[in-house]
Amino acid sequence: MSELPTFTVADLEAEPRLDLPQFTQDDAVDLGLVAVAVVRERGANLAVRVELGGETVFLAKTGTTDAGNEPWLEGKARVVHRFGEPSLLVRRRHEAAGTPFDQRDDVDHDLFKAHGGSVPLRVDGEVVGTLTTSGEPDVVDHAVSAEAVRRYLAARAS
Repeated sequence: MSELPTFTVADLEAEPRLDLPQFTQDDAVDLGLVAVAVVRERGANLAVRVELGGETVFLAKTGTTDAGNEPWLEGKARVVHRFGEPSLLVRRRHEAAGTPFDQRDDVDHDLFKAHGGSVPLRVDGEVVGTLTTSGEPDVVDHAVSAEAVRRYLAARAS
């Protein structure tokens, strides 16, 4: 098995951000399909969810993912909506500050999961949705979501 990716706060802050003048349901489906392509290329076992305006627009469960991944998809997305940053970045910032996210007493940890895999989708700077993956170690989940965003943005630019 290959080594797991590592991400520092600086690495995560330097990643491309999806921030567009508009992002439609059709765009959400396109992004979801890009994410599934990345999942398949990497031989990953991931559920992929794209939500926009609080509604699931795209959901695919690959490999052995199932309903058990849904609370993770939801919980990671809630972290993005509450903090406005990728779920792994929220976790890494807490670790860097010496206050692990899972030790916060002002968060319902059954609902908010600061584990990698969810990234914000922004329109003019405002978070309007999320791309979230779940099923592998969270750094792999994040790497797939981040790569999907990179590829999606590159395709739109060409």
